[in-house]
Amino acid sequence: MRKQLKLMIIVLSIILVGCDKPNPNRELETEIKQEMQIPLGARGLDYAYRQKVYVPIYSDIYNKRRSSKVLLTATLSIRNTSMVDSLFIEKVDYYNTEGELVRNYIENPIFLKPLETIDYVIEEEDEVGGTGANFILQWGAHSHVTPIFQGVMVGTIGQHGFAFTTNGIKID
Repeated sequence: MRKQLKLMIIVLSIILVGCDKPNPNRELETEIKQEMQIPLGARGLDYAYRQKVYVPIYSDIYNKRRSSKVLLTATLSIRNTSMVDSLFIEKVDYYNTEGELVRNYIENPIFLKPLETIDYVIEEEDEVGGTGANFILQWGAHSHVTPIFQGVMVGTIGQHGFAFTTNGIKID
């Protein structure tokens, strides 16, 4: 009888563990947002509101003298602040100090659901951008949306850590 009870407890435990609901955020934690095919209007991507934004990013900064630099981890954060409307991102391009295109982060437009955020990270070892790196973003929305585009830089000097932010500005 005891053996049957132990066996039944083990079987029930296995069943309960097997029914554990997977973490719905796991895919978002390990992958950049999936690119989606957005329906095109007669003029291509057709939105009531459309804008280009410049976001300064620092992949390194000077420390004490011009010959001494500190490498930084930089994050571009794109935040849809609307509680009801999607934000459509058409372009996320990274440029270096010399104004040369370093990389395109998306090939096809993507959208951010209401209150959704997407991040692009320039890792500390990635020195290609330099002190004058920047992102050029192009976005659109079907109604008035006020998204937030920020650069967040983090670094260390010795045992001291520091962080600072930059804000995107509209450009034509």
